[in-house]
Amino acid sequence: MNYVEFFNEYKKPVEELDLLKDFINYALEKLQLKNVMFNVIIVDNESIHKINKEYRNIDRETDVITFALEDNKQIDVPGLRVLGDVYISYDRVISQAKDYGHSTKREICFLGVHGLLHLLGYDHMTKEDETEMFGLQEEILSSLNIER
Repeated sequence: MNYVEFFNEYKKPVEELDLLKDFINYALEKLQLKNVMFNVIIVDNESIHKINKEYRNIDRETDVITFALEDNKQIDVPGLRVLGDVYISYDRVISQAKDYGHSTKREICFLGVHGLLHLLGYDHMTKEDETEMFGLQEEILSSLNIER
């Protein structure tokens, strides 16, 4: 069994939140993950800017930030992989969906799976890693017909 908590810390209701919950659960199935625990927190640009500045020393907002906890030996929940937290800026979901010409549904699902893959250790620092990570993201998105 997986344990994923979703928190809306955005200033308004997020209409795609139920869809995101279903999508993340689907992604966990598709990735054949069992017994994982993590949080998805929806915030605004101001909040993610503060987080980005405090923890990454980058003085601007971003779309998604992850805090991977699996390697933290102080956090041990028997029988569970404690992955960490995914923060998504809903303001960026809205603006990036408009910029890329697709729906907020597609953008929030993209950022959700992007954050999940970061928690699992995927990265896009090299061209090879980017190809692998983005390919897996697109495979998961397109298997549910969440296209650009």
